[in-house]
Parts: sequence; C-alpha cells; structure tokens
Amino acid sequence: MSNHTEQEQVFSAPEFHINDWIDANGNKTEAIKLSDFKGKFKIVYCFQSWCPGCHSKGLPDLKKMVDALKEHSNISFLAIQTVFEGYHDNTYQKIVETQKKYGLKIPFGHDAGNDGKSRSNIMTNYQTGGTPWFIFIDKHDHVVFSDFHLNPDAAIRFLKTID
Repeated sequence: MSNHTEQEQVFSAPEFHINDWIDANGNKTEAIKLSDFKGKFKIVYCFQSWCPGCHSKGLPDLKKMVDALKEHSNISFLAIQTVFEGYHDNTYQKIVETQKKYGLKIPFGHDAGNDGKSRSNIMTNYQTGGTPWFIFIDKHDHVVFSDFHLNPDAAIRFLKTID
C-alpha cells in the first residue's frame, strides 16, 4: 500500500476577499467577487510573479486553456497573485506586467492578505499549497479541483464538455 493517499474533496467555494484587481484590459477595477460569475464554471490560477514554476509551467498552461476555451462563454478565468512571501517583489504592479507579458485578457487579482503583507486570503480559504496552483469551481460554486499538478490538455478536453 502506498504511503501517499490523495483524496479529492469537494467543498463550497468561499468568497475571494481580494480588494486589488485589474480587468481583462489591465485597468484597475472594483473588487471581483465569486458571485459575479454565478452559473459559470470558474478557473482560478494562483501564482506569484517571482515563482519560476509559475512562468515555466503554470502561466503557459493557463494561456493554452484560455486560448482553447475563448469561445466558451460558460467558463470564466481569473488569475490571482497569492502572495505569501516576497512581498517586495510580488506587487500589484507585477500583475499588470504579467497580464501583458502573456497576453491574457482575463481579470487579475493581487492578494497579499487584508493588510497587504500577510498570507493570501485565497491560500488560507481554499487551502492551497503554494504556486502555481489551479482551482476549478463548478457552476454551483463547489470546488471540484484544487492542485499544483494540472494536465492542460486533459483539462481542456474536460472543460469543452461542460454545458
């Protein structure tokens, strides 16, 4: 028997509690809430600007999914910088730069906790284990996937079946 047992756990998605956002065009916008996407399947990508794996794997995977699913209006994508270290490098300005660098026309959030220098609310509320991290939230606001490892091609095939 394996020492490593992984269990999928479905739970209700908590509200985001993030104040700093940019819209799909890189402009500062009002706080985005989970309820803004009612009835849609949500894909939340968690990253830090200084995370090498976020740039080598996570952001290219996100871009691949966004491009492949752009015609699917029932799926919404969000990228959130979930800061838990390196506050001086993982800044609000970095989300603007990252959005532009990858040509991602999706909202980006900056989450460095309520005071801008403590643990990310998403990391705490969604129990994520670092970055890069993908969270899938179904149209009923249940977390159905939350993990560091993602096969983007399998995810695209699955997401294309969602009505």
